[in-house]
Amino acid sequence: MYTDFYGLSDRPFQLTPDARYWFESRTHKKAMAYLGYGLAQGEGFIVITGDVGAGKSTLVAHLMATIDRERLNAVSLVSTQVEGDDMLRLAAQGLGISTEGAAKAQLLDRIEQKLIDEARAGKRVLLVVDEAQTLPVSALEELRMLSNFSSQGRALIQIFLLGQPEFRDKLAGETGLEQLRQRVIATHHLDPMEPNEIEPYLVHRLAVAGWQGRPGFAAEAAASLYRHTGGIPRRLNQLASRLFLYAAMEKMETIGADEVEAVAADMASERPQVREERVLPLRGAPVSPVPATDIHAQPAHDPALERRVTALEARLEEQEAALRRVLTLLVDWVENGQQTPGYRSNVA
Repeated sequence: MYTDFYGLSDRPFQLTPDARYWFESRTHKKAMAYLGYGLAQGEGFIVITGDVGAGKSTLVAHLMATIDRERLNAVSLVSTQVEGDDMLRLAAQGLGISTEGAAKAQLLDRIEQKLIDEARAGKRVLLVVDEAQTLPVSALEELRMLSNFSSQGRALIQIFLLGQPEFRDKLAGETGLEQLRQRVIATHHLDPMEPNEIEPYLVHRLAVAGWQGRPGFAAEAAASLYRHTGGIPRRLNQLASRLFLYAAMEKMETIGADEVEAVAADMASERPQVREERVLPLRGAPVSPVPATDIHAQPAHDPALERRVTALEARLEEQEAALRRVLTLLVDWVENGQQTPGYRSNVA
């Protein structure tokens, strides 16, 4: 591993969120400011969105590491497309409440009592729900109902929702979420890091892992890293990890743009390629430009099949005509008071 070669005490570019590696980029610093404002209000919803890998989970890890546990009971949940009742159970379990065999009304009573007990002990409750974009309206509505719990004019729970950009669109567009929208007191979207933040980000993470200046970075390396990652922290970690491995294998003391380009090209070649579906033509037949998935393609003309279909249609018409004649005779017999042939009345 490159950690041994460069004398590092830890892997600085691991993908698992770790509060120790928190880096205050401009957008993350702004997100923490919104969180601080929202927490000071002590009620409602705080919403943070961001693209995949933008650092939402690291933000939560940093929040959990910095809050005062004596005053705030923070519960973190990762949603998995659960409906309303299951969301209640997840919230209850996060609060340490038994849910086995409990009906919805019992769960609500137990949750409310738990929140009241926490308030009496001088604690507020913060519920952090990650991957909120997967939640259906029913689950979001149950969360809103939880936010209604209050005692002596003070909210008993505050909810922090994290999600991908589509959650922001869902929250703004869903007609069934109007009441939840009115309870959002702070919202922020995590943007990618800026080009001038790439090098400080790398140096910060390396320093936490015990970096002593080996390897060094050429001035143009950071620009190349930004070009290939767009400033998304997770992408940057992936590329930097492979880059350091490559540098260690080559026993390099300085990493430049050429090395970044080489590793980025190598990683791009490993991504699965989308294969185009093709139709093999019959021998001797011209290649058709129509794709295999063309549902409008017309079937081949078959004269024999058409003759069989015509014959069947003719037989059906003959049978329908015969049935109409039989029905006409039956109606005549009934109207003339005659018995239907083959039927003998049992009435005396």
